[in-house]
Amino acid sequence: MDFKTILVHCDAAPEAGKRLAVAAELAQRNAAHLVGVHARPPLQVSAFFEGGVAMDALFASYDSAARAEADKAKSAFENALRGNQLSHEWRMADGYVDDVLASHARYADLLILGQSNPQAATSTPSDLPESVALSAGRPCLVVPRMSSGKPPGTNVLLCWNASRESARAAADALPLLRGSKRVTILVVDPRSSPSGHGAEPGADVATWLARHGVAVTVQREVAADNDVGGVILSRASDLDADLIVMGLYGRSRIRETILGGASKTVLTETTVPLFVSH
Repeated sequence: MDFKTILVHCDAAPEAGKRLAVAAELAQRNAAHLVGVHARPPLQVSAFFEGGVAMDALFASYDSAARAEADKAKSAFENALRGNQLSHEWRMADGYVDDVLASHARYADLLILGQSNPQAATSTPSDLPESVALSAGRPCLVVPRMSSGKPPGTNVLLCWNASRESARAAADALPLLRGSKRVTILVVDPRSSPSGHGAEPGADVATWLARHGVAVTVQREVAADNDVGGVILSRASDLDADLIVMGLYGRSRIRETILGGASKTVLTETTVPLFVSH
């Protein structure tokens, strides 16, 4: 499967331009149709708020702010398209942003969105990337706040633990992997078993990818103190990777939130674009 419809989250955040530039470049590379989606959040009213004239003023303020955000998001989308001959469309939908993106992404091949920003002035949920990736049923490309702006997919780090999630991510990322110049399969703390890694951890997935024309090298690592996320980020830096591919939440999301885990670490701390599937 190729990426023929790419969806990109458009909001008024200052870093939105970075994800839009990545989205436009990927759409150009894949001759894809690019869809910009802006979610207009519902008006939030306290249960103790009194109606009447005050309610009218509140709605007018909300409507003005919502229109300004939508106009800014649309302007950023149009700026990213300038100079590109791309098939594209603009959509604006009312609803919570995670619900809007998840539902629209089901009719696309790839969703591009930004890394969460705890200091953001916007109302974007702090767990938006993982929330959408878990519910959309489509792969997501998360563009970091500190992204260099370099097009992703030339030098790829593929995280492999023989799980359903990692298999899904590798398969979903095939359009990028086939076009890459270098793919490193990272296997951390592998244990051979009949239901997981084979006798040579990483060899099975390397053989499968080779049949798709993807040349790979396998790198096996040991995680000190079980910090798998830290190992992934460190190796991505060592290899100067421009894309990390990984399965998202191989164990319970709640368990990772409480105990920590690779998904949460990489989503929060990566400075390299992150391709995730669940």
